[in-house]
Amino acid sequence: MDRMIYLSMSGAKATMQRQDVLANNLANASTVGFRAELHAFRSVPVEGSGASTRVYALESTPGYSDAPGVVSNTGRPMDVAMRGNAWLAVQGLDGTEAYTRGGSLETTADGTVVTHSGLTVLGDGGPIQVPANSEVSIAADGTVSARGANGRSATVGRLKLVTPEAPLERGTDGLFRATEGDLPADATARLQDGALEGSNVSPVETMVAMISAARQFEAQMRMLQTAENNEKTAAQLLSMS
Repeated sequence: MDRMIYLSMSGAKATMQRQDVLANNLANASTVGFRAELHAFRSVPVEGSGASTRVYALESTPGYSDAPGVVSNTGRPMDVAMRGNAWLAVQGLDGTEAYTRGGSLETTADGTVVTHSGLTVLGDGGPIQVPANSEVSIAADGTVSARGANGRSATVGRLKLVTPEAPLERGTDGLFRATEGDLPADATARLQDGALEGSNVSPVETMVAMISAARQFEAQMRMLQTAENNEKTAAQLLSMS
């Protein structure tokens, strides 16, 4: 009897965790450059005397979907969409180098190039500074140029674009990092200016998955009720003997 309880209890808990992942993906369906978080189930044996045949079902997040999002033309000079498997290097709030596909860039009051969320964008030699009152343009190789009031254009830096050979790891801040440390700049990486890559989350598929998870949770709850009813019936039969 307790096997059914273990199965239904752990299954219900794993389904709730799956719902959390799906809800987070759905909430970021319109986030620029967002990568959908994947989820999977794995079995974990219960440790302890007499529990060798008991197994928990746990939900795990093995990684993210690397499917490309839809690229939309914006016409804005500081909007960039990374091509292929290229990623843009930024400085996280903890000071470490991180990577993102969100290419909505802007400049601060002092001319520092940052992301829409305020993270400093890294160039090949560090943060990129743009002179005041200048028009910014970004080439396909990440070269950042600024045109002043005199009409002359000058190169002020180059965006650091990386191409990871292994999947990156998503941090709690939503940014991605390499397990082996900072990645070197890839001179062959390219981007598309005047465009943004959208989220690769499919709202329809995610909604269907959430409905399926909700029904699965209800089935696990019915299993717990069945186990409880069986125990009550068994107790009544024993009391009659």
